[in-house]
Amino acid sequence: MLPPLTCAHSALKDSLTIQCQSLPGAPRLHCQTPCPGPLRPQAGRGMPNRRAPARSLPAIASEPSVDSVAAEPSSLPAMPHIVVFSGGTAFNSVAGHFKQLTHNVTHVLPVTDDGGSTAEVVRVLGGPAVGDIRSRCLRLAEEGDAESEAVRQLLGHRLSSTDPEAARQEWYRIVEGEHPLWQDLTEPYKHTIRAFLVHFQANILRHASRRFNFQSGSVGNFFFAGARIFFRSLEAAIFLFSRVARIPEGTETLPALPSEGALRLGAELADGSWVIGQSAISHPAAAGAEALSVDKACAAPLPAAIRRAFYLSSDGDGAEHEVAPDANPRTLAALGRAQAMIYGMGSLYTSLVPHLVLRGVGETIAAARCPKILMLNGAVDRETGQCLRRPGAMAASDVLLALTDALNRRGGRRDPGLDHPPSAYCTAVLAPRGGGVEVDADALAALGVRVVRSVSAEWSAEAGAAHYDPDALVAAVRDLLA
Repeated sequence: MLPPLTCAHSALKDSLTIQCQSLPGAPRLHCQTPCPGPLRPQAGRGMPNRRAPARSLPAIASEPSVDSVAAEPSSLPAMPHIVVFSGGTAFNSVAGHFKQLTHNVTHVLPVTDDGGSTAEVVRVLGGPAVGDIRSRCLRLAEEGDAESEAVRQLLGHRLSSTDPEAARQEWYRIVEGEHPLWQDLTEPYKHTIRAFLVHFQANILRHASRRFNFQSGSVGNFFFAGARIFFRSLEAAIFLFSRVARIPEGTETLPALPSEGALRLGAELADGSWVIGQSAISHPAAAGAEALSVDKACAAPLPAAIRRAFYLSSDGDGAEHEVAPDANPRTLAALGRAQAMIYGMGSLYTSLVPHLVLRGVGETIAAARCPKILMLNGAVDRETGQCLRRPGAMAASDVLLALTDALNRRGGRRDPGLDHPPSAYCTAVLAPRGGGVEVDADALAALGVRVVRSVSAEWSAEAGAAHYDPDALVAAVRDLLA
């Protein structure tokens, strides 16, 4: 059950000031905004414990093996700390199940999404993209009672995808507190959430020259944007959401980049050409589609294999606009105390690589002595359909080499890079049984990765991919940590 909240504007500021001011670049709060309503939880529901004590783990076995893993119990140190790199879609299906293993999970999410509702928020209000973070936070939110479910339903709601005017009118009913989505929320929670939706709407109105398109709009994205603008910190907005949605203490969601600005993602192809924008790389909209639409199932091949992914400033598309950002310091701190690191399934170059090319990530992962686990996708997709090193689609060893190139920051124009071998970054590979990515165990062993495990999965004819059985996947990770 969600905790009761006490109402006071000072309570809102007090409960987030420490967290806000501890975040890189976050200013002191000088709030002139009307009272956003209640927030402070009662005693016993304070700041989450973000730092779990480090434990030493035995090294992963070095013998080559291809094992089959089912959902069976095994011994494990209590509540290990795990860092997960992933995007906002594929790993969502299993994220909540890791509560069976530990609550001490740091989820690191990219902030370069430039499609759909997220793109519209960035176009009008600027700032980092919040769609992937909102999606993960909703998956981690507490379940079990009517009010918890009401919070999830409200912040997970999308406006009409077919009628812009209907979307606008529905948004007005929500922001005015008259929509049926509010009916199962108590007044303190309603006032708290609605205050930041109102703040978002106020900022939209301040940008009168940029008419906002509410079509397919995500209420959760609007909440995050309103809170980010209010606190001038995305991480403070994430903390606020974690309190409202009762994400378990010890579980945290971090943006890959600490900046409050917007950077774009680019990809250099084998033929030397560039593709600019996450959506254009991974899932461009179909010809003639609405401006805010994306095609998550896009299988149209790229003109050539991807050589690398990189960041661009918002000032232009030329080589002079390539930048080499530093990683979020909180991500590096989490990696420093991690007992396991996971490269989650998802789009290789738009979900994983954006984390790995950041300065400091490769150095920190290479120095860590803990399991480093690569989870393969259940199918080949647009980004892995062509291999840079040989004809055909990428196999498991090609995926590992791509991750290694990213962590070593090879090919970047703004950074000398590193020279660590694949075995410094990965110690084990998990693959869904029946998946479409070739598991070339001998090639992986030649790269120094000798633990390869097949995990129970279910084939989805609709998606054309094998989906991990969540319990079996958690069991496989548990065994690698034991």
